[in-house]
Amino acid sequence: MTFEQLKTFYWVARLGGFRRASEQLSLSQPAISTRVSTLESELGVVLFERTPKGVALTKSGTMLLGYAEQMLFVQEEIVKRVANPSKIEGLFRIGSSETIAQAWLPEFLKAFSNEYPRVNIDLTVDISGNLRNSLLQQDIDLAFLMGPVSEFTVENVDLPKFDLHWYKAKGSGPVDLQAIPVISYAAKTRPYRELMAELSRRIGPNVRIYSSASLSASLQMIAAGIAVGPYPQALASGLLSLERIEEFDPGFQPSPLAFTASYLGEPRSVLAERGAEIAREIAHSWGKDNAG
Repeated sequence: MTFEQLKTFYWVARLGGFRRASEQLSLSQPAISTRVSTLESELGVVLFERTPKGVALTKSGTMLLGYAEQMLFVQEEIVKRVANPSKIEGLFRIGSSETIAQAWLPEFLKAFSNEYPRVNIDLTVDISGNLRNSLLQQDIDLAFLMGPVSEFTVENVDLPKFDLHWYKAKGSGPVDLQAIPVISYAAKTRPYRELMAELSRRIGPNVRIYSSASLSASLQMIAAGIAVGPYPQALASGLLSLERIEEFDPGFQPSPLAFTASYLGEPRSVLAERGAEIAREIAHSWGKDNAG
């Protein structure tokens, strides 16, 4: 019985199938099946039962899973306390909302790569709802999203909030929210839903709201006079300095955007834990440098 066999068994059990375990471990399905069958032969028990949805643990498999979790925990403790970060290898999958991607994500990636130079990074930029699902499905290891993620399996590290300011095209005159559309985040996001509810209450049901997953495209639409909208000041600084947009006050401010660095608490991941710490440090530093 080897550690790799136990690790493979663990991921098949956690992910509920051989295919997803093969993706997680970057191994072929035949290799996954061979490791599990060899482990079963050595232990003299059946660990999995086939089901219409994948595989399920037998009584022996359930017992073994507890020991496998303990061994993986010990491995992570060794890596965290003993291993040299510059020698750690592997693939680290990061998911980020576009707000973070356009703010401090480049500085985070630089700091993380300096600390873990042999770790490869796979980056996904998406809306927070999709990132949450990807995290829970274990398709990404660390997510920077509008959080927290309210699942007992998830650890959430609070990140600095982004205050929202209203912008319009430079020199466009008074704003009538009943006449000009308001542009916001993608439709399946909390900022969009909250803004729609508030505008419907204040302006009425005929208010026009555009949605866009691209912050840069949204700000360009505002600069072109197509719409107005609330966005983080730090992300609008470029167009503000070019005097293409300007702030205005419609009489209310949407709630600040609250973000977290979120990762699964089990199985424990040194890279995810340390990545969340680095993100918090970088985000606070970036916020101080870009305050205004």
